[in-house]
Amino acid sequence: MSRPRTTRNRTRLAALGGVLLLSTAGLAACGEDDGASAGAGLEAVTVEGEPGKEPKVAFEEEVAPDEVESEVITEGDGEELAEGDNAFAHIWMGNGFTQEKAFSTYDAESPELLIYADLGAPFQEAIVGHTVGSRVAVVASAEDTYGEAGNPQLGIGNQDGLVIIVDLLGKVGTEPSGEEREPAKWAPTLVEEGDTITGLDFTDANKPSKNLLDTTLVKGDGPVVEKGQTIAVDYLGQVYDAKKPFDESYSKEPTSFPIGTGSVVKGWDQALVGQTVGSRVILSIPPALGYGEAGNEQAGIKGTDTLYFVVDILGAA
Repeated sequence: MSRPRTTRNRTRLAALGGVLLLSTAGLAACGEDDGASAGAGLEAVTVEGEPGKEPKVAFEEEVAPDEVESEVITEGDGEELAEGDNAFAHIWMGNGFTQEKAFSTYDAESPELLIYADLGAPFQEAIVGHTVGSRVAVVASAEDTYGEAGNPQLGIGNQDGLVIIVDLLGKVGTEPSGEEREPAKWAPTLVEEGDTITGLDFTDANKPSKNLLDTTLVKGDGPVVEKGQTIAVDYLGQVYDAKKPFDESYSKEPTSFPIGTGSVVKGWDQALVGQTVGSRVILSIPPALGYGEAGNEQAGIKGTDTLYFVVDILGAA
């Protein structure tokens, strides 16, 4: 599989072995033994700071709750999120047993895309019923968060308690939203099965240009995408006149990455900055702004291939 990236092939969550997803690897218990009484919950931690900056969390004692607890530290004035909503968020997570930070998206200065269906109950509780701009504190067991194995990648044992601080930055849509437009005549047409895009048809498309081209199918009604933001997208990529795509996300889940910073191919950086959230666009990317002379052997892309993408911009933060 070849995503349209140059510096990394998977999201930071995946690279960490699934920081927010249920972990399947084992780790010996670090916290309480089975049958021991539960430790403290939210009353054992103090959280300082404003949403948008890494929180300062102080532990008064071991945190090992026997159920998920949550509290709104700061209430935002944005849109309220519902069950099933995906969102961008900054996350700070502390180990309730060691009383030390285990993970923070603030370290990389890049928010995470939270796919609701993939999250454990504590992260879901940090989303549902809360408004964009809010800071929500959650305490939970490692088992409630990751399953019986804990999370070895973060040094979280299967008996440890967790303190999770979530700063909700924005809702991420599930489909384009805005004004439908007629695409340029050079563009391929979309191949769809039901509501899912499965490919591109080049029958009536122009031959590839040496220039970077983009055309809008839906003009999004959201904010303008700015350089340095992290965006969430669904996409499909296909080489000109190929019979099938070399990669796509429509049959899976949206993906996210920084834009305008060199984390993706140059054609994406140049064409997507300045678009609006909610847009659906088609891109034609010449080799020099794609994978260059080397191509991408794993994806079957030669150094002379022009790349075409359909991209749905679902969110930006």
